[in-house]
Amino acid sequence: MIERYTLPEMGRVWSEQAKLENWLKIEVLACEGWAELGLLPRESLKNIQARASFDIDRVQEIEEEVRHDVIAFLTNVAEHVGEDSKYIHMGMTSSDILDTGLAMQLRDSCDLIQVRLEKLAGIIANEARKHKYTLMMGRTHGVHAEPITFGLKMAQWFTEIERSIVRIKRARETVACGKISGAVGTLAHIDPRIEQYVCDHLGLEVCKVSTQIIQRDRHAEYLTSLALVAGSLEKMSTEIRNLQRTEIREVEEPFRAGQKGSSAMPHKRNPMMSERVTGLARIIRSNAMAGLENVALWHERDLTHSSAERIVLPDSSILLDYILDRFIGIMEGLQVNADRMKANIDTTLGLVFSQQVLLALIDKGFLREEAYRLVQNTAMESWHTQAPFKELLLKNQQISQVLSPDEIESLFDYALHTKNVDLIMARCGLE
Repeated sequence: MIERYTLPEMGRVWSEQAKLENWLKIEVLACEGWAELGLLPRESLKNIQARASFDIDRVQEIEEEVRHDVIAFLTNVAEHVGEDSKYIHMGMTSSDILDTGLAMQLRDSCDLIQVRLEKLAGIIANEARKHKYTLMMGRTHGVHAEPITFGLKMAQWFTEIERSIVRIKRARETVACGKISGAVGTLAHIDPRIEQYVCDHLGLEVCKVSTQIIQRDRHAEYLTSLALVAGSLEKMSTEIRNLQRTEIREVEEPFRAGQKGSSAMPHKRNPMMSERVTGLARIIRSNAMAGLENVALWHERDLTHSSAERIVLPDSSILLDYILDRFIGIMEGLQVNADRMKANIDTTLGLVFSQQVLLALIDKGFLREEAYRLVQNTAMESWHTQAPFKELLLKNQQISQVLSPDEIESLFDYALHTKNVDLIMARCGLE
C-alpha cells in the first residue's frame, strides 16, 4: 500500500517560520560573537537572547510598508527587544542572513533527501537479491536481445542510487557554507571572528571569499544534483511503465483494493505513479536550468537570481522529496511476474541463443561473415514461419555437418546467462 504523502519535514525546512527562525538564530549568534570580543555589553546580550523574537503576521505587515523583507524582520525583532536592538545586525548586510539562512535550508534538505535515497537503496537491494536468478528478456532498441535477470536490473538501479547518494553528499558540502562579511564581502565593518563564530555554531563552513552574496555556482550544483537524482527516478519509472504494458506485463505497480484505473474502462490498471514521477522529474530538470542561469551576476551582485531561486530551490527540494516518497512506495509494493518474464523469453522461439550458435560455428572454422549470414538467414526463417529456431538449425545441412544434435542442444542453455550473476552482484556489494 502507498501511504498518502505529507510534507512534515521538507515542508518545515522551507516554511516561512523556519526561514525566519534561521535568520533570528544568525542574528543572535552574531551578537554573541560581538559580546565575546567585548564589543557588546553582556547585559545587552542577555536581553537580546531572552527577548529576540518575531511574529510572522507583523513582519508581513511591516513589509507591506517598507518593501524589504529583511528590514521588516529586523524592525519586528527590534519591537520585541527594545533599546538593545541597536546591536542587532551590526556591521552586517541583508544577504548575510539571507544566504547563510538559505545554506541551512539547503543543507537540511540534503539530509532529508539522503535519508529517502538510503531507504530506496535498501528496498532495491532486497529486490536484487531476491530476483538474482529470475530470468527476463534483455531488450535493446525495445527489441529482444539476450536474457538477463531481474536481479541484475535491480543491481544496476541500486548502483545508480548509490551514485545519487554520493552526489547529494557532495552537494551538501558545497551548499553548507555561510558568510557574515558585510555589504561587498570585505569584512570592513565586522570582525572575521564573528563570521567564524556564527558559522561554527551553525555547522557551516565559512566562505573563503564572498561578495555581497554567496556565489550561485553552489546553488546550481545543488539543483543539478537534484535533477540527476530525479532523472534516475524518471528512468526507473519509465522502465516500470514499459514493463507494465499489456503485451509485456512483467512488473506492475501496486494496485490497492478499491483503486480504479479508468472512469470508462473497469479493466484498466495504469502505471499512474510512475507516470507522475516521470512528469515531475521534468520540472526539477527545468528548474536546474534556472539555477545555471543564476550563476552569472553583475559585479558583486545583482537581484536577478533572487526571484527565480525563491521558486526553484524550495520547489525542487519538495518535488524531489515527493517523488522519492512515491517511488519508494512503488518499489515496496512492486509486483514481479516471473512467469510472464519466462513466457516473453519464449515468444521468439529460441532466437535469443543466436550469438551462441554464431560463436560455435566460428569455433568450428567458419569465417565470421559466413557464420553470421548462415545464422541470420535461419533466424529470419524462424521469425517469418514461427518455427522454433533449434528445429531449423537441426534441419540445416551446413550447420548439421559441423554441429551434432547434442552440441546444438547444449547451446540452448540459460545457465550461460546466469553464470556470472554472483560475480556482478559481488561487485555491487549485493552478495
